[in-house]
Amino acid sequence: MAERVYEGMFLLDSNKYARDSAGISNGINEMIEKCGGEVLVSRLWSEQKLAYPINGQRKGTYWLSYFRMNTGKLTELNRAARLNVNVLRDLVITVDDRLVDTLVSHATGESKTEETGESVVTTATATAEKATTATATATATATATAEKATTETATETETAEKATTETTAETETAEKATTETTAETETAEKATTETETAEKAEGGV
Repeated sequence: MAERVYEGMFLLDSNKYARDSAGISNGINEMIEKCGGEVLVSRLWSEQKLAYPINGQRKGTYWLSYFRMNTGKLTELNRAARLNVNVLRDLVITVDDRLVDTLVSHATGESKTEETGESVVTTATATAEKATTATATATATATATAEKATTETATETETAEKATTETTAETETAEKATTETTAETETAEKATTETETAEKAEGGV
């Protein structure tokens, strides 16, 4: 498979990053390289308050990386990022070949001052931030939907059990009524038999 240049945005645990920024940042690079990638540039992008808590964290550290990697290795990288205890969320997008030099230069602080180059970088960065937020929102929505479905299933189960209990009670009532009717029938038959016996006795007299 062909190699492409990718932009990786990794949302890190701010508390852990504050305690060991060098170790965690080097760990991101090592994770990419272990998956067969070549890191072009890797740096701190932003530290800011999150729109909503993630794993109990209200603040996140955004780490930006540009790297070259075989497209077949992306799945392995995504798995490694999910298993990395320092990474809260990650987003990897393909970089247009025409923008590679501009984006990498901007990330290293060597970008050109042309208005076009600045516009491209701003758009690409904003797109990455929006995509990261969308991914986190989609995950939260999917979790809430699953919890709602579980609650509805439990409610349906309770309703079915209640209906079964009511049906059982109705059946028992019907059986009791049948038993009482049978007893009344037997009593009536017994009374008829006694009447016939008495009539025969009177006739014999």
